[in-house]
Amino acid sequence: MAGTINKVILIGHTGDEVKMHYFEGGGSIGRFPLATNEEYTNRTTGERVSNTEWHNIVVRNKAAEVCEKYLHKGDKVYIEGRLKTRKWTDDQGRDRYSTEIQCTDFTFLSPKGEQGMNATAPTASPQVSQSNQNTDPPSQQQTNTAHAPEDDLPF
Repeated sequence: MAGTINKVILIGHTGDEVKMHYFEGGGSIGRFPLATNEEYTNRTTGERVSNTEWHNIVVRNKAAEVCEKYLHKGDKVYIEGRLKTRKWTDDQGRDRYSTEIQCTDFTFLSPKGEQGMNATAPTASPQVSQSNQNTDPPSQQQTNTAHAPEDDLPF
């Protein structure tokens, strides 16, 4: 293989509301935590073990605004993106690192009745691509309705 790849696919539940940051010139960034769960049976003890992994999701511009409007704490969402590690220096002068998922595509997976407490939530699950942003409301954007049954998901 001639090149390399940096691709992440996650399906999980949001841990908080989308926090928006707006910049001069009209750009924006939305950030929210996403929880993924892993369950298995410990072979030696026979106990059921459950682990939760938290991921920092970053969405930009119009896609961030769509997430802010329609994505709420506890909603299930499909995220596609790439890993990005940021470095900064804390107050004591120590180097600190944070790994984030730079979201390029997402699809809302929560059914309408379970999606947050917003009565104006879209009737379809919008699929939004950062590279092909659309300014139409989510209900008019391309939707992805062919989802695997929940029993087929690995978690």
